[in-house]
Amino acid sequence: MIRRRLLSSLISSTSLLTPKTTLIPTFSQIQPFKESDFNNYFANGASGFMGFRAYSLLSLNDLRDNVPRKQKTRKGRGIGSGKGKTAGRGHKGQKARGTMKFGFEGGQTPMRRRLPKRGFKNPFSLTFQPVGLGKIARLINAGKIDSHELITMKTLKETGAIGKQIKDGVRLMGRGAEKIQWPIHLEVSRVTVRAKEAVEAAGGSVRRVHYNQLGLRALLKPEWFEKKGRLLPKAARPPPKLRGKVDSIGRLPAPTKPIPFYTEEKEAASTPA
Repeated sequence: MIRRRLLSSLISSTSLLTPKTTLIPTFSQIQPFKESDFNNYFANGASGFMGFRAYSLLSLNDLRDNVPRKQKTRKGRGIGSGKGKTAGRGHKGQKARGTMKFGFEGGQTPMRRRLPKRGFKNPFSLTFQPVGLGKIARLINAGKIDSHELITMKTLKETGAIGKQIKDGVRLMGRGAEKIQWPIHLEVSRVTVRAKEAVEAAGGSVRRVHYNQLGLRALLKPEWFEKKGRLLPKAARPPPKLRGKVDSIGRLPAPTKPIPFYTEEKEAASTPA
């Protein structure tokens, strides 16, 4: 249908272009076209070019969706399709009559049980986001952190020292420890030996505090509880396995002054757990 319409339109357009002649001349009858003939042709009112209509292969009634060339196989629609009757399942058997659960291999030991296990996932593992002393020193020099106030995990997050995704807390690292030349006081979840020695050598202090998931949210996002109309939760005590790895319970809301270490706490912190 499209070819017939295209042929008819092309014939009509060529008839408009040819001036009042229907016979096709032979090669010997063709004369060179002169400039005077060209001027006379338009002077005589040849309006063939004015009525020329450009034909486009694309029309509105030919538009259709992006239909795939290969049609979907329709099973069970007659023997002529090649997928009729048994629809490619064969004759009889469990696979021809129904479906089985994923991984079922007919009764033999499935693949997931033949392969050995390797490793394990510790459900009690904790993930801490590291931050170096060099980055904290740069932020202090830039004026983003006040060294006279207590530096908490909320302070580190607001100043961009750590990322927004804090899973279980912050670990203070000793990278750039030589840049700490003034006393600073910090409260983090964990601290390395080198970082602690560098901070204490400058006259500061580092306290390891414990926050559970709810307490860490209350420390970092107290406005979330205000938006929900809830009160800030109480600080949770560390479980027995973590009591030797922390110095005290975290304080809520975010504290601004450090807690001084007493003699007993210093001795307990210096002894290895």
